[in-house]
Amino acid sequence: QVQLVESGGGLVQAGGSLRLSCAASGRTFGTYSMGWFRQAPGKEREFVAAIAYRGDSTDYADSVKGRFTISRVNAKRTSYLQMNNLKAEDTAVYYCAADFSGRYYLSSLGREYEYWGQGTQVTVSS
Repeated sequence: QVQLVESGGGLVQAGGSLRLSCAASGRTFGTYSMGWFRQAPGKEREFVAAIAYRGDSTDYADSVKGRFTISRVNAKRTSYLQMNNLKAEDTAVYYCAADFSGRYYLSSLGREYEYWGQGTQVTVSS
């Protein structure tokens, strides 16, 4: 089992940057993949990015490629989402999630992640 706590959200102007953090406790952090998802008001949850347990493989939604960077520091039990050139359409609650399955690919499906944080709000003003 693992507990996930996101932080770093806030209000930023369009074109600005934020870095989200996801601190994990419980199961050894370096043994599972991590993902970031977001949900905007009135919309379904969507995949943002994922990173393999060793940090040697990443995947991104097309909408954030070139602007967002996912990373992790296993020694700090923390995953990060660096968000640059933010747009109004990035406004959402952002969630980190843990995939314990050991699958060989990075999943973009929320149902394939077993544990979730409580979310952090990101608001981008235009």
